[in-house]
Amino acid sequence: MGQSSSSHSPSPAGSTHHHQRSITRSSSSSSARSEILGFRYSKEEVCFDFPDATTSFIDYTSEIPDDCLAVVFQFLGAGDRKRCSLVSRRWLLVEGQSRHRLAIDANSGLVPFIPSVFSRFDSVTKLSLRCDRRSVSIDDNGLIMISLRCLNLTRLKLRGCREITDVGMAALAKNCKGLKKFSCGSCMFGAKGMNALLDNCSSLEELSVKRLRGINDGVTAEPIGPGAAAKSLKTVCLKELYNGQFFGPLISGAKNLKTLKLLRCLGDWDSLMEMIAVPENSLVEVHLERLQVSDIGLSALSNCSKLEILHIVKTPDCTNVGVISIASHCKYLRKLHIDGWKTNRIGNEALIAIAKNSANLQELVLIGVNPSSISLEAIATNCQKLERLALCGSETIADTEISCIASKCVALKKLCIKGCPVSDEGIEAFAWGCPNLVKIKVKKCRNVTYEVGDWLRARRGSLVVNLDVCAVEAEAMDASASDNGVQEDMEITHVAVAHPHPLATSNSVRGSIFKTRFGFFGARGIVTSTFRRFSNGNTNNTSSNGCS
Repeated sequence: MGQSSSSHSPSPAGSTHHHQRSITRSSSSSSARSEILGFRYSKEEVCFDFPDATTSFIDYTSEIPDDCLAVVFQFLGAGDRKRCSLVSRRWLLVEGQSRHRLAIDANSGLVPFIPSVFSRFDSVTKLSLRCDRRSVSIDDNGLIMISLRCLNLTRLKLRGCREITDVGMAALAKNCKGLKKFSCGSCMFGAKGMNALLDNCSSLEELSVKRLRGINDGVTAEPIGPGAAAKSLKTVCLKELYNGQFFGPLISGAKNLKTLKLLRCLGDWDSLMEMIAVPENSLVEVHLERLQVSDIGLSALSNCSKLEILHIVKTPDCTNVGVISIASHCKYLRKLHIDGWKTNRIGNEALIAIAKNSANLQELVLIGVNPSSISLEAIATNCQKLERLALCGSETIADTEISCIASKCVALKKLCIKGCPVSDEGIEAFAWGCPNLVKIKVKKCRNVTYEVGDWLRARRGSLVVNLDVCAVEAEAMDASASDNGVQEDMEITHVAVAHPHPLATSNSVRGSIFKTRFGFFGARGIVTSTFRRFSNGNTNNTSSNGCS
């Protein structure tokens, strides 16, 4: 919003021309909003055309109720809301009272301003406190002051707040008992602070913990949970923890837990999986990434009969045996992601078991897995609901296998092929196959040319064809299903090709291999393949004669 550039002195007596305050609009969107609202504004005051200099300003927006004005503010971006707050004292008040989400740089310099900040924004229910690693964060006193002014807080995110201890967390838990979502990362408080949160916040539904340094001492750390939150907790995500097993009582005690994500946490997780994966649990979604878990853990997980979504990513001790156990007992599987990490321990046997038992499968991602035409044909034939398929880094998926998919996956809507020995001949099969296919992406396949992409577009005008044939590198696939900065529906991030060592069966040897090959966070920027959430989840009617 621009500042008026013209003089505002009154006109000489007897002047008959009308006066008008001029402004400079900062953008076309601001201009459009001004026309819709029917007024113009500056930093000092709301201003309008008026016929005489002696006429006092009239604020026509005063007739708009505060609630309606607040609704208008909800449609504005952060920058426009800030500018609107400068229009008048009333707008400043309404804008502050109608803001429910707030993100603050939580360095130590914030503390003196906490009273004034939260006096203005007194209706905040979703708060994010972040501190740069090079700065000193707010301490317990700052967190306590904030908790006393945000009694209706339902969501809290702490990032890099290293000065907050168990004392501050205990006070927060007592003052903000209505918390439903809590997330922390790179913080220093420990098990006592976490237990205080779980004991007092009986409505907590989502808990996300990343790099919580205070529980790294395995000797003195106390078990975490279950607490009063166990009854309401639905999602738990543990990421990059040294002693994540201390959350075992919480996970096993949360009988209504739907989603469990264990990502890059050290330690042996087989025993914990046996403890939490009991038949009466409610788990629907499980992510296991870079964990020391074996077929023992997967077999225990197979007790979760309601399981629908499973990610097994870079877990070198998992083999066909564990996946077969999952497929045999979890009949409701809809989404399955497997990153075999080129170990060749998950292959045809596991995929054939999936084909036989997972009739509801809608999404399948295979990375570093080398299936044969037999197993792929079984999946294409039996998994008639399969809509999304990604095949990455496989040495055995060639034209024959792709042609089989094209002829038999009649419900397939989205396909990604990356780093496979496929040629133009295999891609040409989609000119006639997969009648419901809306998008195909081929990347880093050396024998696929741009010509086949143009030809396929000409044959099927409605089909979106993305080819990236020039991105072939000697290194392993770096991953992305996004071109020219546009977010794609299918996003693939692949893994550096590793040369696996022989894997031992004992836990001690397995642990040393795990630490040697995985490091801890050495490759945390390289993540598993994943499909982005598809906004249109409804499936179209499929043709019954799509197979050849």
